[in-house]
Amino acid sequence: MSRVEFNKLIRDRIKDKIEKAGDTCEVVVLEDDERFREALLLKVVEEAEELRQTKNREDFLSEYADLMAVLDELCSLYALSDADIKLSLVENMEKKGGFKSRHFLCWSESK
Repeated sequence: MSRVEFNKLIRDRIKDKIEKAGDTCEVVVLEDDERFREALLLKVVEEAEELRQTKNREDFLSEYADLMAVLDELCSLYALSDADIKLSLVENMEKKGGFKSRHFLCWSESK
């Protein structure tokens, strides 16, 4: 039997899944909001990297859902409403635009 160190935030049912398979694990509850927020932000990076590595529509959809679950939890932690998010998206699009033009910045030079 080998022990693997993870030290990362996991979804609610993962502990049960590990134990149901006959394995053991140690899980602690992050009571402190700041530690939980930091763990969620690290999880965003982890899930975004997994999304980046997808090769097909089905995997993309699954990883997208994982990433959205983390982002939704962060929104909840910050008490952001759907209206807050929609307004911010609109303002962001107006300010920066979208990606329809597929612009890829190669370089820029300051004067």
